[in-house]
Amino acid sequence: MDVRSEGALQVRCDKIPAPVIGRTRLQVWFIRVCSSLFLWTCLVQLVAVGELWHPRLLSNMTHRISEITQLPLPAVPSPPPLLPARNYTSNGFLRVSCNGGLNQMRAAICDMVTVARLLNLTLVVPELDKTSFWADPSNFEDIFDLRHFIDSLRDEVRIVRRLPKMFSRKYGHKPLEMPPISWSNEKYYLEQILPLVSKHKVLHFNRTDARLANNWIPLDLQKLRCRVNFQALKFTPEIEALGYKLVRILKEKGPFVALHLRYEMDMLAFSGCTHGCTEEEANELKQLRYAYPWWREKEIMSEEKRSQGLCPLTPEESALILQALGFSKDTQIYIAAGEIYGSERRLGPLRAAFPRIVKKETLLAPEELRQFQNHSSQMAALDFIVSVASNTFVPTYDGNMAKLVEGHRRYLGFKKSILLDRKRLVELLDLHLNGTHSWNQFSDAVRSVHEKRMGQPTRRRVIADRPKEEDYFYANPHECLCEETNCDDLLSAGNSSKTG
Repeated sequence: MDVRSEGALQVRCDKIPAPVIGRTRLQVWFIRVCSSLFLWTCLVQLVAVGELWHPRLLSNMTHRISEITQLPLPAVPSPPPLLPARNYTSNGFLRVSCNGGLNQMRAAICDMVTVARLLNLTLVVPELDKTSFWADPSNFEDIFDLRHFIDSLRDEVRIVRRLPKMFSRKYGHKPLEMPPISWSNEKYYLEQILPLVSKHKVLHFNRTDARLANNWIPLDLQKLRCRVNFQALKFTPEIEALGYKLVRILKEKGPFVALHLRYEMDMLAFSGCTHGCTEEEANELKQLRYAYPWWREKEIMSEEKRSQGLCPLTPEESALILQALGFSKDTQIYIAAGEIYGSERRLGPLRAAFPRIVKKETLLAPEELRQFQNHSSQMAALDFIVSVASNTFVPTYDGNMAKLVEGHRRYLGFKKSILLDRKRLVELLDLHLNGTHSWNQFSDAVRSVHEKRMGQPTRRRVIADRPKEEDYFYANPHECLCEETNCDDLLSAGNSSKTG
């Protein structure tokens, strides 16, 4: 066909009316459907006839097909069924603004869930601190699995993502804002806080650190604090995946120690501890302390605090203590901390004593950590995961992370945590460094001091009217670590101590 003929054909086709084209397509579709039905009918007839002629052959074929279709599929874990929601009349809304670092906020969230349960309140998802020294912009859902948090506690307390609009400032509502009294028991919340909620409908706690007592709290509330801590507060899948990757890398190289070396700028400035610092560094830390008005103590005698055991151990002191405790030079040590003050200059003696020192920054590629950079709480979450999973945990200061990790390790079967007696260690370190004690005398004394400080089962130490000095609930939640009938066997009377 030449070009003119082809063009003429195209013209003729273009001139076919649209209804005719539609009928043609319908006919084609009808023919295809009929053909398919005809073929299926033939197939069914053939199978029936084949069954009469060669039943064994056909049964073998169908049996093989059945076997293939019944092969077990890979198991896909289904999410656990949701617990039935607790049915209660809410007395109002509790909004909380957490303050401090990751682990201080973690403990506060556990306390605030417990307070909401006690008072039959609806809890608004806690707000995290964005104005402290770390200036981390993370929201709750950037660190914790929010959906899991809400669902796993639905049988205890109702949790909502935000206040209803009718209670917002835009609509003229002014919630009562206040900090609850520190170390309060349930009587305070029932008698003083509940009436305020009934009156204002929305209560905003603007500080949440240590606002619930360690002791004399009903057992069911203590166990709820544990449940929030150990089960409801899961990190996001992204944080967990990277944290467990760090654990896997470390374990492939053998057992490892997680050293929580809290020799960081914020801690030194806050505590006023400058032992081992240059005069210039000491002045820098003092200026930083004055820059933060909520750090109340300004003029601090560093050596006096050190002698009282109130300072974090320096990297140099930590190296000597680890050696005295019997850790060999080839021990793998993970530094669970942020930037060490003085950087490699201060880490030098520790690295010389233990060459297999690693950090998350040396174990992971830069692009793996990039999404967590400038988010100190998310970085701290990685260290938390590694510290809980370590073979031995050694904190050089008993801050919030040290206490929370200690409690988790107790919960996981009393994993070894060496809880350093810094007051006694400072005395021993000075005696050794001034030549009074030989190395063997020093090492023997260090081991003797810590023989019963390895995270063994014990009851919390209670000091009446001095809650800051007694054992912290989240470091040793002994109510959650055994069944009541067996507690006396596990937490022997010899381990229990009560003062005051």
